[in-house]
Amino acid sequence: MAEVVAATAADVPAEENAGRAYTVSPERRARRMLVDRTNMRAVYESKPFAYKLVKRVADVALSCGALVALSPVFAITALAIVVEDGRPVIYAAKREGQDGKPFKMYKFRSMYRDAESRLHELLGENEQTGPAFKIKDDPRITRVGKFIRRASIDELPQLVNIIRGEMSIVGPRAIQRTQEYTPYEAQRLVAKPGLTCYWQVSGRANVDWEEWVELDLDYIQDMSLLTDIKLILKTFGAVLEGEGGY
Repeated sequence: MAEVVAATAADVPAEENAGRAYTVSPERRARRMLVDRTNMRAVYESKPFAYKLVKRVADVALSCGALVALSPVFAITALAIVVEDGRPVIYAAKREGQDGKPFKMYKFRSMYRDAESRLHELLGENEQTGPAFKIKDDPRITRVGKFIRRASIDELPQLVNIIRGEMSIVGPRAIQRTQEYTPYEAQRLVAKPGLTCYWQVSGRANVDWEEWVELDLDYIQDMSLLTDIKLILKTFGAVLEGEGGY
């Protein structure tokens, strides 16, 4: 069974995925074969309660500290947004949380105020595969928005979501979904969405949807304090590189 479900786009040879910058390593492909990828809820529920408790305490403590330390960045970003396109500064995006529970995910507004109403005009230009939506040169993005997206500054208000318990620092990314998930894809909702994840440190928008799902399931499989620490540290380097940040 594991061999069947692991045979996804992630296993396609690199030359057949040449349109995307990210290619999965043979080691990661091999590790995916060791777990039944159709029952990730059981994998998640098998994680120790002590780990989940420490993860939650660390989420709150680190997020509170980051909000204080980054307050000058918040102020400068807010001012830049207002100067270019007025208010509001914060955009509350409708997203699906753990087990599909809806919540409002906070972001610095990186698009013009009419962006939501213009989405239907651009669906045909989507450069991402699957239900995710990404356009490299999205005309709805402001000049300030291009910078804060590349630097991931637009994501910082999600620290509030983390404190509220709707998100975690590390977990599958909450996306703007344009079509229904398959049952296999919906397994990424087993864990709380995160501020960073394997996708975030693997090229972001350069990763196609099929591999994105596999990376999220990889995280659920790998969840541990050591994995979370490694991903947080790798995120700093990924943000500095800015690869796929649009």
